[in-house]
Amino acid sequence: MKILDWYILKRYLVTFLFTLLILIPIAVAIDIAEKIDKFLRHENLTLLEVVDDYYKNFIIYYANTFMPLALFIAVILFTSKLANNTEIVAINSSQVSFTRFLYPYFVGATIVTVVALLMNHFFVPSSSKTRRTFEKKYLSSTKYEDNTIRDFSLQLNDSTFVFIQNFNLDRNSGYNFSKEIYNGIQLKYKLIADNINWNHTDSTYKLYNWKKRWVFKDRDSISYGNTMDTIFAFYPSDLNYKSIVAQEMRSGELMRFIEISKKRGIKNLNQYYVELYKRTSLPIASYILTLIAIGLAHKKKRGGLGVNLALGLAAMFIYVFFMKIGEVLGAVPGANPWLNVWMPNIFFGLYSIYLYLNARK
Repeated sequence: MKILDWYILKRYLVTFLFTLLILIPIAVAIDIAEKIDKFLRHENLTLLEVVDDYYKNFIIYYANTFMPLALFIAVILFTSKLANNTEIVAINSSQVSFTRFLYPYFVGATIVTVVALLMNHFFVPSSSKTRRTFEKKYLSSTKYEDNTIRDFSLQLNDSTFVFIQNFNLDRNSGYNFSKEIYNGIQLKYKLIADNINWNHTDSTYKLYNWKKRWVFKDRDSISYGNTMDTIFAFYPSDLNYKSIVAQEMRSGELMRFIEISKKRGIKNLNQYYVELYKRTSLPIASYILTLIAIGLAHKKKRGGLGVNLALGLAAMFIYVFFMKIGEVLGAVPGANPWLNVWMPNIFFGLYSIYLYLNARK
């Protein structure tokens, strides 16, 4: 059985890589056609920068994105060919059970899953950060659109809260700033300023037109000033709670970010949980998609490969549709992000078990 195992495993991996290598050039060609005019606008932009900073990371991102689709199509293709050549009939005739027949498939799925997990949790976030920096510098039409924080609140500890109406991360400046300290539910101290600037050289903030108020039992103490240099227990980067930032963090960094954010009283972190959970759920789907593809393609059908491929692509696009719906619903405040992200795997996992039990008969 070892010869047959190696034969199937080799076909599994070779067809998967071949399919992936077909999809990636198509994506690159489409992207070049869309962005070639933006590249040409920048005279100082070299071909080496485009390839090294953008398209190298573009390929890493989309290779990881297309991995489940490539895997599914690959299993459909070579399993259908095995069925059409009556090789599966010969395997069954040699008293090899359907479960034993699946063994090399799942070895291949394990290899793909491990690679995808490493890519999702470690390599793709760093790659995405470089790619997005390039996009912001050369391809974005609005320079400051994604770097302005509006109506933001931050809890520094159990009693201290910070509020900022507007803060621009590129200029490191904002306006309508306030800091409040409470004793239980009673306000004890409040500092407000018309403008706030961050000085990265000495990690201090400069406040303009500030007003400070201490609240005592029988009186208040109020002071004013034009400018004041001070220190706060947060950095401008702590204000940037956007899903795009989560995509640029490695999983360990993202988990620490979520824990710090919870302590600071950020109410809705579901978009970050969605990003964290889908980094695992999508690679694990390799097992489910492999089993579904085998269940659809292991029998010789009238119409041959075309019928199997059509059924497989329909199932794959339904899976992707529900995956995207789950990501959107999981990011809604009050939703269960884990359940929404894993729901496509749960449903299609049950479908794969049905196909497996039916195929065993």
